[in-house]
Amino acid sequence: MFRISIILVLLLSLYSCKSQQNIKKEIQIAFIADAHLQDIYAKFEDSNYQGIPNPVTGEYANIRTMNSQLHSTRIFNENYFAFLEALNDIVKRGIKQVVLPGDFSDDGQPVHVRGLRKILNEYSEKYGISFFVTTGNHDIVKPFAQDAVKTDFLGKDGKEQIIGSSPDNFNKSKSELEPIITADLKNWGYKETISEMRDFGFFPKKNDLYWETPFSNYSYENYNFEEAQKESVLEKRTYLIKNTNLYLPDASYLVEPIKGIWLLAIDANAYVPNEKLSGESNNPHDFSGANTGYNNVLIYKNHLINWVKKVSAEAKQKGKILIAFSHYPMVEFNDDASPELKQLFGANKMQLQRVPNEEVAQQFADAGIQIHFGGHMHINDTGVRTTAKGNTLFNIQTPSLAAYMPAYKILTIHSHSDLEVETVVIGKVNKFNSLFPFYEEEYAHLEAIKSNIIWNKEILKANDYAAFTNWHLKELVRLRFLPEDFPIDFLKSIEKLSGKDLLEWNKNANEVSKDLKENSLTFSDFESWTGFDMIFDFYRLKSADELAFSEIGKKRLKQYELICKQLKKSNNPKLILWAKIFWKTMNGEPSNHFRIDLKNNKIDNLSVK
Repeated sequence: MFRISIILVLLLSLYSCKSQQNIKKEIQIAFIADAHLQDIYAKFEDSNYQGIPNPVTGEYANIRTMNSQLHSTRIFNENYFAFLEALNDIVKRGIKQVVLPGDFSDDGQPVHVRGLRKILNEYSEKYGISFFVTTGNHDIVKPFAQDAVKTDFLGKDGKEQIIGSSPDNFNKSKSELEPIITADLKNWGYKETISEMRDFGFFPKKNDLYWETPFSNYSYENYNFEEAQKESVLEKRTYLIKNTNLYLPDASYLVEPIKGIWLLAIDANAYVPNEKLSGESNNPHDFSGANTGYNNVLIYKNHLINWVKKVSAEAKQKGKILIAFSHYPMVEFNDDASPELKQLFGANKMQLQRVPNEEVAQQFADAGIQIHFGGHMHINDTGVRTTAKGNTLFNIQTPSLAAYMPAYKILTIHSHSDLEVETVVIGKVNKFNSLFPFYEEEYAHLEAIKSNIIWNKEILKANDYAAFTNWHLKELVRLRFLPEDFPIDFLKSIEKLSGKDLLEWNKNANEVSKDLKENSLTFSDFESWTGFDMIFDFYRLKSADELAFSEIGKKRLKQYELICKQLKKSNNPKLILWAKIFWKTMNGEPSNHFRIDLKNNKIDNLSVK
């Protein structure tokens, strides 16, 4: 009888473990970073201005110019359709938990935040999706609301249209069209944005199993919704800014939406106070923006480290799976090429000021974070850091739908230590080219006024959204990155050289011939492209990582590999740095489809090569 009881207990235990494992296999969470939603069809609440009519459909829209899009690291208009496409894809997959790690809006304007809320509410009601968002530097530009203006909306006859929240923000003499004034173009602060987005994680909901903030006074064991509501008011969620007597809100929260899964939303917006302060308690101009990220968090929001330590310890003790997300990367995101990038381009180029110090990864890894999803950089990347104490942090950079390559991430939780991450490209987008007739008018106007900076009209021939973002990056490289980031002498030395010229730079004829033969390549393979193509592909790799491999092609990647091998041996310090940077950019951690083993701190590539 005793033996039978033991066997029954073992069988029940085995069944329970299997059942638990199967449930966890079904848990999937989608991550959409940097949606930068601009509600192009919204109407202003305090103005009769409707935008301009589409020359083909007659439908009114408020969009930005193509010229402004091609000088920005993000698309302003077409990403509206890409966002809806991503949500529809998530619906088809049956995923019920969706995380937005910041920059969910264009610039925290009332009209766009309201537009996003309506979309998320619609998908929540129709499909039972729960959304969890956190703040980005574009959602809350400054901690308090401020007047703002955009000078680059598209207006009548292809001209630029100024739209702002106050006439004090723009110079009418520079405008061909009468400026539009609406409070809907303000930059909202914490109070307004968090209130509008309250249903998406920022405040507790009745169906949450648990919810807290860094400032909560209750515990998991005595949790109740009413107490959480009282503790969630923004006035109770503030911290003292270092070396001042000013307090700012912190929108961080922890939520358990599914039994056993803890989502840790870190508000990593750290606003640096100016040397001279106004003396007012809510003056937005007393602070810089928050785009630096975690380097400033360690200085100005150190309370978050202590909270993360507490949450991580409790998660471990209670057997919860802890998934952290925030807007900013916790780990270096240039495939460890940042030192070489700094030497070649300078410390203030290539967005190097946004690279987190190694101390960031160390502090958060030792605080207990193992998995973190970030955004901000509009790139696809995976960074891994292990501390001296043996703690490993996997930082997963989620691409933006408003840039090349447009994609979102799916996290599948197989068990406490077995996690799978898949990147879903949103290449085919319904209506992605529906705004092109507007741009035809803009292009005609630029031609008529003989603009000295004019974009390439070939972009309007893009046959899908992925191709459109590829064109966007190519024009961005030509119009902005080359003039702003590349040293003139270095650019001149490689931009117009052929691949063959670069391969033969060292004049190692025998070695080059051997390499070509071993890789089934010929000199003619290198004659069809130039240094500019290599630079463009560098940006494609930097932005999309493994997602760019198929577009560049195995053969071209092999050619770049051989060129890097040769340039590393050159006597030109800048070419040596360029080769090291390019090679590292091609050889980062898996970033497309991979599995993470938290027990052994391993990452396995699941992508088909």
